[in-house]
Amino acid sequence: MKTKLLTITMCVLTLMLGSAMPALGSGGNTMDIVVDVALARPISFLATIGGSALFIVSLPIAAPSRSIDKVAHTLVIAPAKDTFTRPLGDFDDFLSY
Repeated sequence: MKTKLLTITMCVLTLMLGSAMPALGSGGNTMDIVVDVALARPISFLATIGGSALFIVSLPIAAPSRSIDKVAHTLVIAPAKDTFTRPLGDFDDFLSY
């Protein structure tokens, strides 16, 4: 039952997005913005949350080795920048940490 519901939902979303694209404009990066909002931002947000949890777990290891700044940047700051400060539709630096 869950598989059928997921399949129907994906088909409906595909039809809705397929018919909405011409209405959004003729710009070259319209699809990039839609993909960014629908997929990339949620993935980055989840990476920020997961990275924060991993950062807390890794603190006992990172503190004695004096690598807290590097670990924090890799696990928390870089995904947060992807989520909150990267311009919409700009994938040049996406997940480049």
